[in-house]
Amino acid sequence: MSVDLFAGIAVRDYATAVAWYERLLGAGPSFLPNDTEAVWEIAEHRYVFIEVRPENAGHAIHTLFVSDFDSRISEIAARGLRPAKSETYENGVRKATFRDPDGNEIGYGGASA
Repeated sequence: MSVDLFAGIAVRDYATAVAWYERLLGAGPSFLPNDTEAVWEIAEHRYVFIEVRPENAGHAIHTLFVSDFDSRISEIAARGLRPAKSETYENGVRKATFRDPDGNEIGYGGASA
């Protein structure tokens, strides 16, 4: 069985959100289905998309667990974004949480250092 994942994020302002997610994800959208959505392929068959839906903006909570946690967070910082929160759990797993301009939470998790 094959599964594709599309994780949606409601935003208020399209241009502001696209610019912020380009900085977070390190690239422009993979494709633009219409004038109110932008889609990034973050891994094969795994996508994050924004959609202008002001009434729902600010409520998303997504975490991407990555094997290159330290370099990923450093690359994001080099593009001008800093985590709103960084934490290490008792088992050593680390998480950096970023908040977009609408307050949506996008976290990066990684194994212990």
